[in-house]
Amino acid sequence: MKQMVRGSMSWCKMLIGLFIVTMAVNSAQAEGDPAKLTSFKKCVMCHKKADKGDQYGVWQKMVHAKAYELLGTEEAKAVGAKLGIDDPQRSGQCLKCHSTAYFFTETLQTEVLAVENGVSCQSCHGPGADYKKKSIMQNREEAIANGMVYPAKEKSCTLCHNDTGPTWDPKRYTLPNGETTGFDVTQAYEKIKHERPAK
Repeated sequence: MKQMVRGSMSWCKMLIGLFIVTMAVNSAQAEGDPAKLTSFKKCVMCHKKADKGDQYGVWQKMVHAKAYELLGTEEAKAVGAKLGIDDPQRSGQCLKCHSTAYFFTETLQTEVLAVENGVSCQSCHGPGADYKKKSIMQNREEAIANGMVYPAKEKSCTLCHNDTGPTWDPKRYTLPNGETTGFDVTQAYEKIKHERPAK
């Protein structure tokens, strides 16, 4: 009888452990179906207007827009060489986070987005096929119901900005309490924010 109880407890522990691992993996996955990625030009149509915040113009100046280019630098090539990667701009291992076209995988997910566009809207806000229409985007709740990830900073950043990256620095950010951390969404968001102006 004691052996049966011990055996049952072992199975319970194993199942609990499996559940925890599964939850951790699922929480690190991107939201949305990569088959629903759409050309970011659809986003640009409305998100380039100055009175709306010119999110496209802001993005063009950010490191995300240059994420693919970054892989062509000597520094990136040196990091790649340490990992056995000859050309970071052709490696799915790198492009999974440096190009929306790979959508967090090591294989190209779409051809409607140029790999060279780097990290664009849908890496953070989810594939846009179901929410891209102006009639849907005018209502934030409806856009979210149709797949838009908002607020993206709470869900998307750590899909790439985490300790699995080859250039991860666990002391990159200093928190208000003086502690250091590899990523702080509040400070990182300040560098890339592209909000609509207050009405």
